Amino acid sequence: MNELEKALYQQVLEDHDYVVALRRWYHQHPEVAREEFKTAERIEQELDAIGIPHRRVAVTGVYAELEGTRPCEGPARCIVLRADIDALPVTEENGVEYQSLCPGKMHACGHDAHNAALVGAARILSRNRDLFSGKVIFTWQPGEEVGYGARPIIDGGNIDEAQRSFGIHMASNVPVGSVVLMPGPNNASVDWFRIRVHGLGAHVSVPQRGVDAAYIASQIVVSAQALVTRRTSPMDNVLIGIGKIVAGTAYNVVAQEAELEGTIRVFSPEIRRDTKARLEFLAKQTAEMYGGTAELEWNDNTSALINDPAATAEAQKTAFSLLGQDHVITRRQPDLGGDDFAEYIIRVPGCYAYVGSGNPANPNTQVAHHNALFDIDEDALTVAAALYTCYTVEYLNGLV
Repeated sequence: MNELEKALYQQVLEDHDYVVALRRWYHQHPEVAREEFKTAERIEQELDAIGIPHRRVAVTGVYAELEGTRPCEGPARCIVLRADIDALPVTEENGVEYQSLCPGKMHACGHDAHNAALVGAARILSRNRDLFSGKVIFTWQPGEEVGYGARPIIDGGNIDEAQRSFGIHMASNVPVGSVVLMPGPNNASVDWFRIRVHGLGAHVSVPQRGVDAAYIASQIVVSAQALVTRRTSPMDNVLIGIGKIVAGTAYNVVAQEAELEGTIRVFSPEIRRDTKARLEFLAKQTAEMYGGTAELEWNDNTSALINDPAATAEAQKTAFSLLGQDHVITRRQPDLGGDDFAEYIIRVPGCYAYVGSGNPANPNTQVAHHNALFDIDEDALTVAAALYTCYTVEYLNGLV
């Protein structure tokens, strides 16, 4: 570490108990997407205590700015930092002292940690304004799990003056103390779809007098996989997943209606467009073949998350210095999970860092995200807060 990083990192260590306590409060009081009212209020309380002005964005999100006082040589820089804050509709199965107090809701993806780490970084940056020039924009974003929060914040012009964007995410499959900073594709785009199939009811003993929506839906499910195996190159990453099928009303009635819900995950905008068009054609043609009709509803949850090479190289430089090169992973398999921080990077070049939160001594820190046993090794909070803080200062000062 250089001397600047040592000074900031020491303050991160001194604030560790504060950040841990804040993370545990968020964990005990989870709120699902677009309902993060108490979460936003707690963020605002912390910012008031720090002395950073703030305002609401996207209803339950929080926006704040902080300007450095260090003399600036040349044009002032601006960076936007993001933490997502929503929980999941999951019933927690951990027996920890900070277990969720809200039945059926849980921070099962680490957003409580992202939130607390960014508040911790804001606290340190606020008391070290003399160490940097330019401006930091903080965004605590709601609704990541449903692909909602990023676009309202961005479309409102809140981050347009920034030249860099930066965010972090916990990673249970990465050892605590390490971080993944990889240029290029990291996460897939996410499209949600619903297919409604309309048939004609009849007694099952006379199927020719009806149109079996359940059968049509089944054919769509099976045939959709051929779009992956036969209409897409094996070298491309494409996933069509159908996770919900509802059909029929009784065992002896030809199903008049059926409904499917699923998702498409890809890394290429062109393949994304083609796969959506092919699925729509397949569903409608399959329904027509058997005498029914089909209609599709789409929701564009997020674009593919593609880390900007220049921004990633900058953040890697900070991480190498902070953690050592052996603890910075620069290449790994991209993930078909999505994250709408992608929209930040599309508007403002930036990168997303995956902070290791797994520790074999605590098996629950290594389970998959969205699992009811999910937890983190809280030493990951130190890494997250330090990355937020040090990369921000070094970018604003032109040191990376």
